[in-house]
Amino acid sequence: MSKTKISILTFDLADNATGRADLLARLLAPRYDVEVVGPQFGAELWKPAQGGPIAHRGVRGARYPRFAARLPALLRLIDGGLIYASKPRPTSFGAALLKRLIARPPVLLDIDDWELGFFYRSGAWGQLGRFLNLSNPNGLPWTWLMEKLVPLASGLTVGSRFLEARFGGTLIPHVRDTDAWRPDRYDPREARARLAAGDRRIVMFLGTPRAYKGIEDLIDAVGLLGRSDVLLALVGVGSRYATAPYVTTTEEIPFDDVPGYLAAADVVAVPQRVTSDTTGQVPAKIFDAMALARPIVSTRVSMIPEILDGCGLLVPPRDPKALADAIARLLDDPSEARELGARGRARCEALYSFTATRARLFPLVENVLSRTNRT
Repeated sequence: MSKTKISILTFDLADNATGRADLLARLLAPRYDVEVVGPQFGAELWKPAQGGPIAHRGVRGARYPRFAARLPALLRLIDGGLIYASKPRPTSFGAALLKRLIARPPVLLDIDDWELGFFYRSGAWGQLGRFLNLSNPNGLPWTWLMEKLVPLASGLTVGSRFLEARFGGTLIPHVRDTDAWRPDRYDPREARARLAAGDRRIVMFLGTPRAYKGIEDLIDAVGLLGRSDVLLALVGVGSRYATAPYVTTTEEIPFDDVPGYLAAADVVAVPQRVTSDTTGQVPAKIFDAMALARPIVSTRVSMIPEILDGCGLLVPPRDPKALADAIARLLDDPSEARELGARGRARCEALYSFTATRARLFPLVENVLSRTNRT
């Protein structure tokens, strides 16, 4: 029997939003034929998604009115018996709803960020300017409309408690494949050699550089340590943050290479700030570190305290001194660091693994498909 095909829509194949679409595809791949499709507003596919096991197809993105002329080509790419739109954005969820008008496939929607929060950080005048930017297919007015249309989805998954409270749906955080990401599969010595760390202890940050991720707070915190035996490795952020002799950086890396870097970390820092961007957000890199049994220092933001309950150190956001103290505590107490890492790994296996998540996601998908077949 052939597998049902699921078309997973990302709003921009060149953006880090593709990471969430790829995660959904990896979760669904054992049971369904999956493909990620969408417009591509940049020169190439988002680099961490390149070379992975997930197939991607897209059309060139553009501003209105040119993008309207490319919509038919995008709709032709959406050929699954089920559509799973990643994020309530016009070029993902909006395109999915248009396709449903034509071909009647059911539409699932995944919300892993509060998309309007990214616009609301700009203040009243900034919001007004963005609301008048009608030529951007994923601009504020169209994204605002998509949030109003969320109830039209045939089913809903969300990435955090904030989003669950706001929209309902089934909770699917940024989980990880703990069977594939086993600590014993990766050599810390090879990982350290990649970063030319020598004998220094490594504090690591991974991810896309954004101000609300608190990278500047972390740089200040490691500077406060005043220790020549500590290296801050900022993986995937580019060279703009190489601002101190104790900092080393890398460009974006393929997603499947992440464990090969994480294995080097003595401490993983996730210094998220409190902004409208982070209100509904859970940093995916927390689950990376948990899966690899790396000790974590993070901030009390969004759902992070729940996720790291009993298996990480938490500090207030925007507090480099508190961040420095927590990092020093783990660097100076390897036994506590190992224990936190082991508890994090166990918690990830139990709650945030592919196995645990498929037990919730597969029944949701089957329910939507069966309801559609009956209709």
